[in-house]
Amino acid sequence: MSGITAKLVKDLRDKTGAGMMDCKKALSDTDGDISKAIEWLRQKGIASAEKKSGRVAAEGSIGSYIHTGARVGVLVEVNCETDFVARGDIFQGLLRDIAMQIAACPNVEYVTVEDIPQDIVENEKSIEMGRDDLAGKPDQIKSKIVEGRISKRLKELALVEQPFIKDSSISVQELVKQVAGQIGENLKVRRFTRYTLGEGIDVGESDFAAEVASMSS
Repeated sequence: MSGITAKLVKDLRDKTGAGMMDCKKALSDTDGDISKAIEWLRQKGIASAEKKSGRVAAEGSIGSYIHTGARVGVLVEVNCETDFVARGDIFQGLLRDIAMQIAACPNVEYVTVEDIPQDIVENEKSIEMGRDDLAGKPDQIKSKIVEGRISKRLKELALVEQPFIKDSSISVQELVKQVAGQIGENLKVRRFTRYTLGEGIDVGESDFAAEVASMSS
């Protein structure tokens, strides 16, 4: 993104209300042409979605997905502003896509990075600080390396940071913004639960041959 300055990103953000990362991507994809970048954001529905992001989304729907073989199931709640939109095909399609995304990402545990409890963050930091490859490095350099690793690790745990399974060029967050722009309402993925068959069951090992022998004696 050479030639794309922080001022250019700020100017685009001020004009459209879109997020910083979305503005950077828009400018990158349009070679720094701010007029084309505005059109890019509007086509994606991102600019209008950002302007609606502060509005209350108290309606919505709970969606479900059962993966082939019935070994993984997902429940997810996505909120919107009106019941009318919640019943619509576009919203329901988003709901299904997000439920499938959750099923496909077994390591994802939270909706956003901000949802991750502080004790989890501190534990990850402790693990990274103790890694052998950091031994002997100055504290300032060590802190920067750990900060980068922690950021990457936390994003791996957050649903909205994942590449969308049907189009890896966008994240789940960008997908939600695009649909929000399309339907004209604020949308929010609120919570989800993933069920994996047999998870948490302590299956003791058994000696099948010994059992058979004891039954026949």
